Amino acid sequence: MAHFAQIENGIVTQVISVANEELLENGVENEAKGVAFCVNLFGGEWKQTSWNANFRKNYAGIGYTYDVQRDAFISPQPYPSWLLIEETCQWTAPVPMPSNNKLYSWDEDTQSWLEQM
Repeated sequence: MAHFAQIENGIVTQVISVANEELLENGVENEAKGVAFCVNLFGGEWKQTSWNANFRKNYAGIGYTYDVQRDAFISPQPYPSWLLIEETCQWTAPVPMPSNNKLYSWDEDTQSWLEQM
């Protein structure tokens, strides 16, 4: 089973599963065959995505961006202050979250972690 993301204007609009027999060629996954299968069914632009992030950095989700230059799926930025880690294409807070086994939530106004009571 492989997964493919439909992309419209750089944004993922759906993610579907495709049976192996639709994309195997001589026993090896062929992304182009999977893309052709998806285009034939739904039209549009498609890219394969990986549950374990073997390629394209992150598993695609609806609302994610597909960045052509990075060849990566990137989740929506959770807060304006958060920074994109180039190597993983994941967002990180500008201040590390405390690691003391307590629950915290990010406060964008103060740019700090607030302990949850």
